Amino acid sequence: MWTTIKSWWSEPKVQDDARKAHMTFARTSMGNRIQRTTLLLRRQLWLWPILAILLLSLIGYLITRSIRLTMEANLQSQLSTLLEVEKSMVLKWLAQQETSARTLANQSDLRLNVEKLVKTLRSTGGLAQSDGNEQIGLLEEIEQEVAPTLANYEFSGYMISDPKHVVIASNHQELIGKELQEHESFLSKVFDNQPTVSPPFASRVPIADAQGKIQTGVPTMFVCVPVLDQDLQIIAALSLRIRPDREFTRLIQLGRIGRSGETYAVDAQGLMVSGSRFDEDLILLGVLPDRDNAESILNIQLREPGGDMTKGYRAKSRRSELAFTKAATQLMDQKDGIDIGGYRDYRGVPVVGVWTWLKDYSFGLVTEIDYDEAFEPLNILRRAFYTMFGLLALATMAILAFTIIVGRLQREARQAAVEAKQLGQYRLDVKLGEGAMGTVYRGHHAMLRRQSAIKLLNVERVNETSINRFEQEVQITCNLNNPHTIAIYDYGRTPEGVFYYAMEYLDGINLQDLVDRYGPQPEGRVAKILDQLCSSLFEAHSMGLVHRDIKPANVMLNRRGGVPDFVKLLDFGLVRAVDDAKRTKHQEGMAGTPLYMSPESIQTPDLVDARSDLYAVGAVGYFLLTGAPIFQASSLAELCQLHVDAVPLAPSVRAGKSFTSELEHAIMSCLEKNRSKRPQTARDLSNLLHGLAASDAWTIYDADAWWSRYERGSNPSIDPLPTDGPSTGGSQASSHMKSQAKSQSKSQSKSQAKSQAKSLPQAQPQPQPQPQPQPNHPHSETLLLTQIPSARPAENEQAWRTMVEPKDFDKTVDFGTISGDGPDSNDTKTT
Repeated sequence: MWTTIKSWWSEPKVQDDARKAHMTFARTSMGNRIQRTTLLLRRQLWLWPILAILLLSLIGYLITRSIRLTMEANLQSQLSTLLEVEKSMVLKWLAQQETSARTLANQSDLRLNVEKLVKTLRSTGGLAQSDGNEQIGLLEEIEQEVAPTLANYEFSGYMISDPKHVVIASNHQELIGKELQEHESFLSKVFDNQPTVSPPFASRVPIADAQGKIQTGVPTMFVCVPVLDQDLQIIAALSLRIRPDREFTRLIQLGRIGRSGETYAVDAQGLMVSGSRFDEDLILLGVLPDRDNAESILNIQLREPGGDMTKGYRAKSRRSELAFTKAATQLMDQKDGIDIGGYRDYRGVPVVGVWTWLKDYSFGLVTEIDYDEAFEPLNILRRAFYTMFGLLALATMAILAFTIIVGRLQREARQAAVEAKQLGQYRLDVKLGEGAMGTVYRGHHAMLRRQSAIKLLNVERVNETSINRFEQEVQITCNLNNPHTIAIYDYGRTPEGVFYYAMEYLDGINLQDLVDRYGPQPEGRVAKILDQLCSSLFEAHSMGLVHRDIKPANVMLNRRGGVPDFVKLLDFGLVRAVDDAKRTKHQEGMAGTPLYMSPESIQTPDLVDARSDLYAVGAVGYFLLTGAPIFQASSLAELCQLHVDAVPLAPSVRAGKSFTSELEHAIMSCLEKNRSKRPQTARDLSNLLHGLAASDAWTIYDADAWWSRYERGSNPSIDPLPTDGPSTGGSQASSHMKSQAKSQSKSQSKSQAKSQAKSLPQAQPQPQPQPQPQPNHPHSETLLLTQIPSARPAENEQAWRTMVEPKDFDKTVDFGTISGDGPDSNDTKTT
């Protein structure tokens, strides 16, 4: 497994110079990596279950995370809203208590009696030295003034303290004359003219509890307001006793939600000063004493036990030694906060909560709900997803197994149909070549006995994208009727699912092979070739189509119907309608062959038009005349920049010999950077070439003689250029041409080669023998990989410089459809 992945990543980094000179983007860099990834996934089917599991895990994570974030936001909003409502209710209740106490403290009779009592105590030096009868009388009058308010507002007692915090009057006689430490905090505020309500604390005097039992330690709280004299000076503090269990605790406990949500109050020492909804559970857990009417108010310190006590956990330390809960810790620091991530409460149960501190009253409010309940919908969804994940995993495995079986059967059926060499009415004879999309065979119609070239969509490449491109190539090409465009005879699909189309069989040679094997061509012949090429393009351009891949390898030269040098334009796989390009919003990216791409096809590939093809025609003519492309570069980016900015050398300068000015002008005008300066139509270019094409510079007799020598297997070069072997064949009869070239090279002696080399111009050096190419190269039906000589005589170095340097730029680039056509195993060997 790791070997397969390693080979996918690393293969191969370097290839021979000849292959590099004809690489495309689809076979280099990221395009090559994408295609090898596609190939790996198609052949290593064991990766699909892993990818499916990873994909489902990613989807599950994203869905769960999205739902969790949504729930956290909603939960935070709900808890915050609930706490705010609870806070508002408590503050309103506290304000009502202050109002009731202030109303009583402002009664004139009460103020007068309190003022008299204070003056009496001051004049006598305290309660011990005061006149008992006068004091008793004042206390009775004060109690009579206070009694209606106590009855109406359910206050359970009262207390009046002087500025020294000494109790001077109370319904509990035992408190008179005492200074109570626990009252210091709220009495200090009162004498600063700040009415307040104390948090609940344990009573020091015996009072009745909720069950009516008189005892000390009963939770109590006071509302305290100042008492003013006639000069509006604070002379005492009036404190009315409140029973927390009657309203305060009940009010706070209204903040319960769900099965576990509760709201409770906490003082500055981390002590719960209201009731809990879990009193019975706390008794069972041993947190509260096991006695009748045991309550959590003033009995529970908010400390975290370290584990969930409801699930059997017991702390190993005394409770007083445990850390406070997160909410209590922040409230003791008088900080507000919220925690939706989860923390443990005083039972050790994971909860989410929100808390706020009431600064004016020295206690805080906490609203919490168990984590499991808060995220119960998420947990249900998570369990449902896990169940679905398991089912999908099983379904994926089942589908994968079924796909493997069905795919194997389909491939076997298609392969059997191909091996049977019978596709409908067509009989396959000889395999001519194989490319990224399909394989080309020479065959014949069973009834017509007409030879045809039959292109099959590769069995391994059958998918929607490849079928669409295959059909597009057929449909566009079959609508073109120009004799210089390759003709389509038939298109079909066998019952086994093999897609194919039949086209005319061409047994000539493409222009790439022509120049590679026989060197630069005479200008008269070049003009006639370009004239015929323009004829084919004019029809396509008139139909609103742009070929986008004009290059020597896509132009075949034949003896057709007795006419020599008959041109056929091939490979409409990248053709595009100009109107469709303007309407679509999808940008396909660069497409074409870098050595022959126009500036606009590099800069604005979606806006190419017929003039972009004419730029490529000029580049092809340049190549035919000089034997070299118009630019040389060490990288694709450099080559593209040259096409955009650089002005090419004139063919006469490049080749070191003169050419007809009309032909050179026609070619250079095609290579203008500004397309408005180029010939505007293929017919305009044809008119420029027509005068030279019709001359005797290359007659039909010259062409007949050339083809006669070519078909006999002898060297047909106009200026003989010896060679030991052909380059990689791209014609439909490549295997036949290779055998002819081999026999020719063997018949040449070293002396003949030297004499021929001397007769050549200096711009045509003698090529060296090249390795025999593989007959099934993936691009052999549309392009030829030039086998570049590795060494040249020193005197010819300058003339061959553009050919010997390795380039990666004369295969078709199709950035927009790289993922649509996967390479075969041979293609994965290129960088």
